[in-house]
Amino acid sequence: MERLRALAAVADHGSIAQAARTLHMTASGVSQQLAKLEREAGHRLLEPQGRSVRLTHAGRVLAGHADRLLAQLAIAQSDLADLGDEVLGPLRIGGVGSAVRTLLPDALAVLTTDHPRLTPTVVDGEAVDLVPQLLNGELDLLLIESWANRPVSVPEGVTLRTLVSEDVYVALSERHPLSDRETVDLAELTGTAWACCPPGTAPHEALVQALRTRGVEPDIRYLLAEHLTQLSLVARNLTASLVPAMSRHPAPPGVRFLATRPALRRDIRAAWLTRAQSPPVRACVAAIEAHRQDGAEIRPDEGEPRGTTLKPSGPVAASAATRPTAGDMPPTA
Repeated sequence: MERLRALAAVADHGSIAQAARTLHMTASGVSQQLAKLEREAGHRLLEPQGRSVRLTHAGRVLAGHADRLLAQLAIAQSDLADLGDEVLGPLRIGGVGSAVRTLLPDALAVLTTDHPRLTPTVVDGEAVDLVPQLLNGELDLLLIESWANRPVSVPEGVTLRTLVSEDVYVALSERHPLSDRETVDLAELTGTAWACCPPGTAPHEALVQALRTRGVEPDIRYLLAEHLTQLSLVARNLTASLVPAMSRHPAPPGVRFLATRPALRRDIRAAWLTRAQSPPVRACVAAIEAHRQDGAEIRPDEGEPRGTTLKPSGPVAASAATRPTAGDMPPTA
């Protein structure tokens, strides 16, 4: 790169002597750099012109490339220098569908406006698939769910922060015999067919645990990842479904949501590698907290997650600072 810098300086200033003064080198040092560059390029790059030199055609071609490479290097050096505070570069997010749909759009709209050099990408999925991608360095930030009766467990070195805590409802068709209730005991749903996310996911394990706790063996007939698809079957009185508050909208006509007895709750938690808490990760979590929808609840007694201090950065800091932040850390595996 130093040899390309010497060539670019000669092209700009027209002489080795002036190039040497600009680069704070001796003229012989610049000549040595250019001689090495000629050998590497396999072309003559300079030719005599009176008492000075000028670039050959090959020299002019290579000098053009040198200008572009040096400009790109300067940008890279600036970006690296800014990494301590600047929100820039890639931000790879993975999240459960309801959290992606409800929490991310407003936050990303603000982030990308305030930080145009940030490049977020998003993939949806379940914690069982997303956590390994976080540990492997394929994702930077997760939005995963943790059910009160089946708390999420993550390996050491992963920080969790609660963003939303919400009630979970039983979705029934308005034609179901119990649909006129405000609250339903899960023990009353013996013999009911259920729609749920696939086995191994947090919603599936939470449903099985909740029903068995009430002495009901779950009859899960429909394994569907999306709550909206589940609700389409509920509307036709084919099944029941457990639906967190943020997934109730939009719902097809003919669906009623009943509170459960005992009450069920679900948290949405941000997760990231503690050693990789970058400015983009901090800014995104702060933006979600500042701009989450009004319907999202948060427990008032939550504090900062153990093992980290998450400080808002950039323009979202002002809005985030107008109310307490929220987080917690569940037991880890």
